[in-house]
Amino acid sequence: MSDVKYVIGVDFGSDSARALVVNAQTGEELASEVALYRRWSQGLYSDAARNQFRHHPLDYLESLEECITGALAKLPPEVARNVVGIGIDTTGSTPGPVDENGTPLAMLNEFKDNPNAMFILWKDHTAVREAAEINQLAKTWGGVDYTKYEGGVYSSEWFWAKILHILRVDEQVRQAAYSWVEVCDWLPAVLTGTAKPKALKRSRCAAGHKAMWHAEWGGLPSEEFLTQLDPLLKGLRERLFTETYTSDVKAGDLTAEWAARLGLPAGVAVAVGAFDAHMGAVGGGVKEHALVKIMGTSTCDVMVASKDELGDALVAGICGQVDGSVIPGMIGLEAGQSAFGDVYAWLREVLFWPWEALAEEAGLSEDTLSRIRERILVKLTEAAAQVDPSTTTLVALDWLNGRRTPYADQELKGAIAGLTLGTDAPRLFRALVESTAFGAKAIVERFREEGLQINEVIALGGIPGKNPFVMQVSADVLGMPIKVVRSEQAVALGAAMFGAVVAGLYDNVSAAQEAMGSGFSKIYTPDPESTKRYAELYRKYLHMGELLAETLRAL
Repeated sequence: MSDVKYVIGVDFGSDSARALVVNAQTGEELASEVALYRRWSQGLYSDAARNQFRHHPLDYLESLEECITGALAKLPPEVARNVVGIGIDTTGSTPGPVDENGTPLAMLNEFKDNPNAMFILWKDHTAVREAAEINQLAKTWGGVDYTKYEGGVYSSEWFWAKILHILRVDEQVRQAAYSWVEVCDWLPAVLTGTAKPKALKRSRCAAGHKAMWHAEWGGLPSEEFLTQLDPLLKGLRERLFTETYTSDVKAGDLTAEWAARLGLPAGVAVAVGAFDAHMGAVGGGVKEHALVKIMGTSTCDVMVASKDELGDALVAGICGQVDGSVIPGMIGLEAGQSAFGDVYAWLREVLFWPWEALAEEAGLSEDTLSRIRERILVKLTEAAAQVDPSTTTLVALDWLNGRRTPYADQELKGAIAGLTLGTDAPRLFRALVESTAFGAKAIVERFREEGLQINEVIALGGIPGKNPFVMQVSADVLGMPIKVVRSEQAVALGAAMFGAVVAGLYDNVSAAQEAMGSGFSKIYTPDPESTKRYAELYRKYLHMGELLAETLRAL
């Protein structure tokens, strides 16, 4: 047993953190544990009506300790003693303000309950105005267009827009914030004792895709550009970073303090962090000409391309193309949908409202209400799968949380057309499922229009293993088979692969993938007749989007 080495992948999602303990030689997943973010679970610091979503840094630290110790507690003690590497991924862009020591402001007493002093979750859309100003200036200021490697459109979900918004609305935070960090950078830095802003290693993945970092212009956008955007940004560039690192680089070694808290030996290698979708793509087996879809509340769609194949091409309308953001040595390309499972959850909550409102009158217990809520999507799925497509007239737009790709636009809203007195809940649900599949097809079309070849689609995340109806519709709409990754925890597995590389067990990420990959559990094959029918419905989806876009933005 002592000759076997183990690695841990930790995946920080929107609601919880998950730790996965993996045999580094075989990829066998030995144990996992999920820890919910306590404050987030209580609904603190967020306001969906204002599109404000914030994470308290203590939620990350407490969940980190809870999920790792919980996973290790399920295994013999010798496993913990032989852990040699840790990889960490997070949602993003999720930046937060820190002081000169790298301490998030929300961990200081005077800011402990201030949402503006916390990490700004990826789906926070309070910075729509700032994103629009960045896009306008980038195209008109007379210098380099810093968005050109970001797909040509900057999003309110990303680094600079969020920072500028907070600086404008909160003077106390503005005065106290020495620098800003992505949570995927901060957590490895905390574990390795390198949290000071100038000392921590910044993720190439986060910086390239969300902060307009590129080697072509020597790092971040110029001081001239930033101060022209807003004088409040003066001097911040110098307090951020110039260098970035791919995740096959070690962020540092686990400190004695954190080793004691986690029950691990001091000195365990900790990898530079990255975003969940990018490490998840690695865990899912991404390779050239494969599109990996991480399908959950939203989606992230990830590809890699060789520098020879991509050349000088700029892929417009996506979420960036970055050297080394997925597999070092290749260009990582990211796209995605701002809402996927969240679209289905919206309908569930609409249908659940009467039950909740009438619960007291009807004498329904909390336990009964909980079971009803859990079963709504199950029953909708079963019924929608039985709907004869010829009996429904609905077409929906999936922009309930704006549109991420193609061409990020967080001011867009969703829509449903073709309602009749015969429209029922299963038909509504089917139309929403089809709309999310159409959104996925629009991403595939965007890549192909730029000359990128897609030979296969790989799916992972919460939805592929749980909802065959959604996956079959997606395959039919795309007209391509979809391979479902066998591991239910492919994102954490990808993080663990990077942990194995920085521990020196593999020379590169591809070697770790080959040894530790889980393979596929199922392939969804498109039905030719359904694909043909959906091609016509997709054209209606596109046409409706063109007709309604301006109206939806103005609402």
